Amino acid sequence: MNDQERITDLILSEKKMSGNYDAFASECVNVQLRDEFLKILDQGHQTQTDLFQAAKSRGWYQVEPAPASKVSEAYNKFNAQKP
Repeated sequence: MNDQERITDLILSEKKMSGNYDAFASECVNVQLRDEFLKILDQGHQTQTDLFQAAKSRGWYQVEPAPASKVSEAYNKFNAQKP
């Protein structure tokens, strides 16, 4: 396994774990345990960001900027849903 495959695998693993910790935290009855899940979730998001930046800096993760029309469309859609 090369470095690109390792980073990709780590990113995918962190995404999966973040989804699990989010579900655990939202369904947790014990406040202290929920807070711990949220701390772990935050740490996982930071790890994902670091991995993403590492992959992007090496040219392994290409991100195309969204057209301004799509950004505006998404903003209007979600802004209209505000109570």
